[in-house]
Amino acid sequence: MTDDFYGLLGVDRSADAETIKKAYRRKARELHPDANPGDPTAEDRFKEVSRAYEVLSDPESRARYDRFGEAGLGGGGGMGDPFGGGGLGDIFEAFFGGSPFGGRGQSGPPRGGDAEIAATITLEQVWSGAAVSVDVDGAVPCEDCSGTGAGSGTQPVTCSDCSGTGQVRRVRQSMLGQMVTSGPCTRCSGMGQVIVTPCTTCRGDGRVRGRRTHNIDVPAGIRSGQTLRLTGRGDAGPRGGAPGDLYVHIRVRDHEMFEREDDDLVAYLPLSVSQAALGTHVVLEAFDGELDLVIPAGTQHGREFVARGRGLPHLQGRGAGHLRVRVRVVVPTDLTEESESLLRRLAELNNEQVAPADKGLFARIKSAFS
Repeated sequence: MTDDFYGLLGVDRSADAETIKKAYRRKARELHPDANPGDPTAEDRFKEVSRAYEVLSDPESRARYDRFGEAGLGGGGGMGDPFGGGGLGDIFEAFFGGSPFGGRGQSGPPRGGDAEIAATITLEQVWSGAAVSVDVDGAVPCEDCSGTGAGSGTQPVTCSDCSGTGQVRRVRQSMLGQMVTSGPCTRCSGMGQVIVTPCTTCRGDGRVRGRRTHNIDVPAGIRSGQTLRLTGRGDAGPRGGAPGDLYVHIRVRDHEMFEREDDDLVAYLPLSVSQAALGTHVVLEAFDGELDLVIPAGTQHGREFVARGRGLPHLQGRGAGHLRVRVRVVVPTDLTEESESLLRRLAELNNEQVAPADKGLFARIKSAFS
């Protein structure tokens, strides 16, 4: 790359995010290969501008670039490479899945660790989607040194052994000739920079233990047990390294009325024998308003009434499930004398055989079969 990222976009280093975005759009239209069919270099210049915007549009990567240059972004600069820029280790990795030198080293501060937490939401929030706040304990940038690890009034200095690349290469003779090996710089531990005067608060690490609150947009239709990945919201990396990711495991609290079946909401409607036999009118409170149900006479236990499209929304899709109301006929267990008399009269009219009114006789008959 022939220029720094700010120069590629034509902006000052103090430019705000909106200025950087406008500059990128202007450059992208100017350099897009489709707009330069006769220019073979247009595609490479377009890629350089896109890379510059990718870094400068993200506050975390921009801060690392401002402090460490391209070495802080995980890319390796450095000396010429007889194997096309990737190194012999990269060739082994491409064909055999690993490096003969014990793995690839990285340039610049390493990435922070991932974090995970559980968030409990209600079924109503599943229906509507929600913004949920979670508190996460972990590594946060040290405020006293702004995450650099350097003491007050000082700055990290470029490592003299690796010239800021974080990698050192060694040439040795073998029976096959000269062999070039590459590995992390031992002086700066692959960071590319050395802390001469460490920060007394974080002891040069650039981070401390702390708690951060994250606001999470939970999409409508999410299921219990699913996990949201929030890029860059995990533990801070040491000395300005990129943060890890935050994984939020969703738990949905049981609802007092509704159950979930796929994207359908299921409610159980208790009806007395009289209501089921004679019919009734019921109003249920659903998530999107009232549901007006007319229960016809002769409704049987287990019958289902369906309100289409009034269930849970499909996750990342159009439409929604249905609202299903299932009837449960509830038989009375504690009858008054008058209620019992009426039921016996009904059984007599329908020529139905029921237990005798003499409870003692019925108990003796029952015991004979026990």
